[in-house]
Amino acid sequence: MPRKDYPETPDGRYFVARARLWRKTDPRLSDSDRRAAVKALMQARRAVQTAETDTDIQAARAAVDAAKRRLGERGPVWWDDGAPDETGTHPKNCSYATWWEALPPETRDRGL
Repeated sequence: MPRKDYPETPDGRYFVARARLWRKTDPRLSDSDRRAAVKALMQARRAVQTAETDTDIQAARAAVDAAKRRLGERGPVWWDDGAPDETGTHPKNCSYATWWEALPPETRDRGL
């Protein structure tokens, strides 16, 4: 199944899916570090699906969180210009509102 072509903010910090901004992976990560973190993330997501006890679910979710933090998708922002983290906001309700409104409707639709 091909990856969906989500709209990406001009600064490369976020993509838009389900009408929300989602932080992208830290572009400063080396390819090997990124691949290792993605592998850990996929293993952790599988563990969430197969967990049978609350303890197993909590451990698997913690592993997902740790992998996403390694990727820079959670935790402290990876940029250093002081811009706030706007993850989870609708692009029309944040500093990207002008960019979002200027997109062609078909591009915006890919993020809804």
